[in-house]
Amino acid sequence: MLGFYTRANVPQVAILAPVFILDWWSMVLQVLGYTKLILQIGRGEFEPQGGQTVKDFDVEYYRYKNSLKEDVEKASLIISHAGSGSVLEALGAGKPLLVVINEDLMDNHQLEVANQLYIDGHVFYANTKNLKQTLESEDFSKLKPFPRADPKTFSNFIDSVMGFS
Repeated sequence: MLGFYTRANVPQVAILAPVFILDWWSMVLQVLGYTKLILQIGRGEFEPQGGQTVKDFDVEYYRYKNSLKEDVEKASLIISHAGSGSVLEALGAGKPLLVVINEDLMDNHQLEVANQLYIDGHVFYANTKNLKQTLESEDFSKLKPFPRADPKTFSNFIDSVMGFS
């Protein structure tokens, strides 16, 4: 099984310390049956520490790609920062999603979005303090698929407001 982690494209050192320790990922994800992790680490001065293969657990990482689509499609589990673009991309692909919120942001809007998606049954969320515990304790097979958008919904609404229907 393949795990994919994507993070925001802003330097966030303190909240993402575990992301840069490959042995940590290996320890947590191998227990869950994962054999590989791909990290999209964004910009910043830090790079993952440790070997590319840690006890039969392969790790790849990169800063940027033109598209994350291929990695998202291959992943069995996506662990993402709580940016709405990344969250919607993962949900749109129908992948199990663990959202990692940045509690240091002003007004903590990430928590609001993650919590509502959790209440609706589409994601689990964590912060870096409880990330390991959340990965180990939640049953990702119980997440509900995110409903597909219906492009006619908006146009039907406008038609009804304008009296065309």
